[in-house]
Amino acid sequence: MSAVAAVDLGATSGRVIVGRFADGVLHTRHIARFPNEPVRTPDGLHWNVLELYRAVIEGLAAAQRQAPGEIAGVGIDSWAVDYGLLRRDRLLGTPYHYRDERTAHGVASVHARIGAAELYARNGVQHLPFNTVFQLAADRDLLEIADRMLLIPDLLGYWLTGTAVAERTNASTTGLLDARTREWDHELAAIVGVPDRILPPLVDPGTRLGPVTGPAAEVVGRPLELIAVGSHDTASAVVGVPSTRPDTAYISCGTWGLVGLELERPIITEQARLAGFTNEGGVDGRIRFLHNVMGLWLLSESLRHWEPAATAEQRSALLPELLDAAAAVDPATVAIFDVDDERFLPPGDIPGRIRAWCAEHGETAPAGRAETVRSIVESLAQAFADTVQRACEVADHEVAVIHLVGGGSQNRMLCQSTADRSGRPVVAGPVEATAIGNLLVQARTLGILSGGLDALRAVVARSERLVRYEPRRPL
Repeated sequence: MSAVAAVDLGATSGRVIVGRFADGVLHTRHIARFPNEPVRTPDGLHWNVLELYRAVIEGLAAAQRQAPGEIAGVGIDSWAVDYGLLRRDRLLGTPYHYRDERTAHGVASVHARIGAAELYARNGVQHLPFNTVFQLAADRDLLEIADRMLLIPDLLGYWLTGTAVAERTNASTTGLLDARTREWDHELAAIVGVPDRILPPLVDPGTRLGPVTGPAAEVVGRPLELIAVGSHDTASAVVGVPSTRPDTAYISCGTWGLVGLELERPIITEQARLAGFTNEGGVDGRIRFLHNVMGLWLLSESLRHWEPAATAEQRSALLPELLDAAAAVDPATVAIFDVDDERFLPPGDIPGRIRAWCAEHGETAPAGRAETVRSIVESLAQAFADTVQRACEVADHEVAVIHLVGGGSQNRMLCQSTADRSGRPVVAGPVEATAIGNLLVQARTLGILSGGLDALRAVVARSERLVRYEPRRPL
């Protein structure tokens, strides 16, 4: 067997991709793609996790049909921080979406027990109001009856195999891991009111979790083994960055823009905290020293506001036309707004919020869709450039080139503007860096590939077409 399957779940869509390896080159095939639309009920915003699970199983079954007898393993990655609570193997309600408004109460509850600076000194995690530790505080009533918490990819893996674990790269985003030991911080959990019993055993990427069993196996068909990968999608995306140079910064750009460096050790200083950097786990024990930037959510949610009756596919089809119109707008004439302002986090009228931000800060608000899109792209590029520069300063680390991977690598305007505003070349691609990183870790675990991260990344560089954007005169 020379093929593996990646289940890559993003905040707006999921996909199943099969990878085959031949002569040191990775060949990928998209098997299934499905929407991931949240559902609002009277008690808040939720993930439709049961529909996701159904789509995953059907996608794996399709993969088995298209590559009979070839697929040896499957790995699951997804967004971070969200979870399901279980009691006696039963899910206690539908998992909340991290954009649900309930998290504000959780932040206040945690900070009443431990200050922000002390919390960062223990977990090294950037303050975001939806971090798992804050969500669990908001779910305190359910914690009294729950006996297990599973992050989204671990929950799906549990349903597939019956193995209940927490993969370490994703667990590092919860705010409950010790930033230095990368083990559960049981003392911190007690301080914030999280019972030890709900924290599952930790495993590293590359751990074999067992075969798909039960009802799922009947649908999937041939035997398939689940392998832990960098189950936080950014951890897998960083594996898929096609560079072995130490002077590289990465931007994993999709719904969010994750901007940072790969380091050997965490940087847990007050300077890092105030600059908004997180120290999350990477594959092979690396540290993802990064900052979360709002990302392409600003574009997708603006399109949703402008075209509320359109489907996700129809809105995606409209984006190229909008980007072409935005390309005719002089970038020097549009407002550069703070994309990290928390007003842009919830779903809703993003263009109206941009106008409100501009009014409050004495900026000329964009008029019309083309100017709004150009303002979003330029503001994102400026945030990316500023974040790379701050990372260099805080980590005392030189960066000569920026690798931009994920869906944002297809946005030529964003890539060129990031190069211009940072004064550094931007290498764009691969688009599916997350799925590729997932596939690479599986292949190494199964003996299809060997070597460290440099060897895996060399496979990506040989396999993918990359586009380089040189900086022009800075704006």
